[in-house]
Amino acid sequence: MKWNGWGYNDSKFIFNKKGQAEFTGKRYRLGGMVLPTFKEWIEKTFGASLEHKTTSRASLNVNDVPPSIVNEEFLQDLRATKISYSQDAEDRVFRAHGHCLHEIFVLREGMFKRIPDIVVWPVCHEDVVKIVELACKHNLCIIPFGGGTSVSSALECPEEEKRMIISLDTSQMLAESGFCTGHEPDSMEFSSLGGWVATRASGMKKNIYGNIEDLVIHIKMVTPRGIVEKNCQVPRMSTGPDIHHFIMGSEGTLGVVTEVTIKIRPVPEYQKYGSVVFPNFERGVACLREVAKQRCAPASIRLVDNAQFQFGHALKPQVASIFTSFLDGLKKFYITKFKGFDPNILCVATLLFEGDREKVLQHEKQVYDIATKFGGLAAGEDNGQRGYMLTFVIAYLRDLGLDYYVIGESFETSVPWDRVLDLCRNVKERIVRECKEKGVQFAPLSTCRVTQTYDAGACVYFYFAFNYRGISDPIHVYEQIERAAREEILANGGSLSHHHGVGKLRKRWMKESISDVGLGMLRSVKEYVDPNNIFGNKNLL
Repeated sequence: MKWNGWGYNDSKFIFNKKGQAEFTGKRYRLGGMVLPTFKEWIEKTFGASLEHKTTSRASLNVNDVPPSIVNEEFLQDLRATKISYSQDAEDRVFRAHGHCLHEIFVLREGMFKRIPDIVVWPVCHEDVVKIVELACKHNLCIIPFGGGTSVSSALECPEEEKRMIISLDTSQMLAESGFCTGHEPDSMEFSSLGGWVATRASGMKKNIYGNIEDLVIHIKMVTPRGIVEKNCQVPRMSTGPDIHHFIMGSEGTLGVVTEVTIKIRPVPEYQKYGSVVFPNFERGVACLREVAKQRCAPASIRLVDNAQFQFGHALKPQVASIFTSFLDGLKKFYITKFKGFDPNILCVATLLFEGDREKVLQHEKQVYDIATKFGGLAAGEDNGQRGYMLTFVIAYLRDLGLDYYVIGESFETSVPWDRVLDLCRNVKERIVRECKEKGVQFAPLSTCRVTQTYDAGACVYFYFAFNYRGISDPIHVYEQIERAAREEILANGGSLSHHHGVGKLRKRWMKESISDVGLGMLRSVKEYVDPNNIFGNKNLL
């Protein structure tokens, strides 16, 4: 794994000696392929140049790492438990962060002021109980660590924490079972089941399988006050407020999730991709709303705006195979009977159907019939498959951008159907306006997609990036702009977060989001379960 970027060391976007972009490694279907139009796109979109390159540190300098705060009595007790642990600088730094832009920027150019002092690897529930008991005994701080994919600053250590900080890494507690849960967040390669529970995660196939709260049957959590769990594994209980909902979304502030029972299903018999092109974003959103209204959404349906469509097209590989040219396909439609689609306005929905073959084919016809009523045109399986294949490599692009003075991030929200269009338009315009006011010299990329649909609304995902050449403190500028974008989201009726969580990054808006009394209720739970703030990551509250 990269120590200062996303994913695997052997997988990354680069510009080769010919100046063409390509993706390295063999872990992904895009591996080894050349992307002939990407260089032109990044130059045109951001005003970036291959001649202007930044360099990040090639390796971690252990001399830059803050010294470990050591509690010798705790270490002596820990050794007696035979639980694996490490105080190595590399292990500590790797678990000191998630994948927010500012965290990766710090790793490339500096170092965190505070990081975990020790990493422990429990292998079972009993190990976690022992660690928590020792932390309580010696008044230490625990920060649970799952897959490290947080994008809410949830894993950052509070700088003012003077106690020894324990990073409790749950990676050795995960067992491969070979079953299908259907829960597939974009970070599924690296994220963990405990992390999904702790952040109230959502996956791209939630239309069939549900969000994490729909999948969970039973949770066991170790807290400083003791173990929290229900006494039986049943589909539903009427026993007051659901204690699972105190645990889900608690973001490591109350304890460590050690066991989760979730629903499983047979691996789907049949899977089919698809795509639809719409003349504009408004028609596309109307179609998705109708699909939701008729409750016939496929496993996944995602609508990208025009800027994101152009972005996706720039990532089209040189070779054919499953990657057919979307624009070439559109030209055929222009020539025949569907003239009038403007390539600078159109938007695209990608579809994924799965289940019983006969039912999938019936379902597919129903969705395409609805799309036709909104001016949508079927655009082929290959384009849909390529769209979903890119899901797991998009995160690698940020590291390439940082090499050429381009910083970018994604953020999300949920919003009622009648506010989707206004929110998308206003947030994108606010980003452009803020960039100009903050002295960003080149127009930013400000784009969105609708990623999950519900009866009452949808999840909207924004991508935002800009060229920071000439800006002395780009992270500060970026954070000001992102904060303005979040204010705009809330002003337009959107939520604080649909599935990324709150962490430390968004907690300033918690009172506004759940009310003063609601925040007080959460504080009361925290004070009862963890009166000495053993789980002191300072998320949420």
